[in-house]
Amino acid sequence: MQTDEQAIRENQAAWLDATAKGDLPRILALMSEDVVFLTPSRPPFGRDEFVAAFAAGQGRMTFSSRAEFEEIIVAGDVAYARGRLSITVTPIAGGESSQLAGYTLSVFRRENDGRWVLARDANLLAPVTGSV
Repeated sequence: MQTDEQAIRENQAAWLDATAKGDLPRILALMSEDVVFLTPSRPPFGRDEFVAAFAAGQGRMTFSSRAEFEEIIVAGDVAYARGRLSITVTPIAGGESSQLAGYTLSVFRRENDGRWVLARDANLLAPVTGSV
């Protein structure tokens, strides 16, 4: 039987795979309807803003990501995961790739069907400068 921690790690792996493939429906299935994202230098935003930003990037750039949860704590039907994330964004039309990297704190919620979905996500990603 799969543990809650394994299910949450699989959510993360599925998210990274779906992002690399541009599979928005799959990504949406991995998040709650009331998801909230926290990122540097902008107000919190939800699912609709996420969809709009994703759609704006479709066909213009590709994403490659590496992530690892360093800690997952499960308390009933809520869990939090602390980790690291790095993203490389490459324009399709050519040009320099850019990299962002940093720490994340994600909150997951178990839905009525037993699936773990992303409910809150805070990331401290910043541009990578110098050698990686």
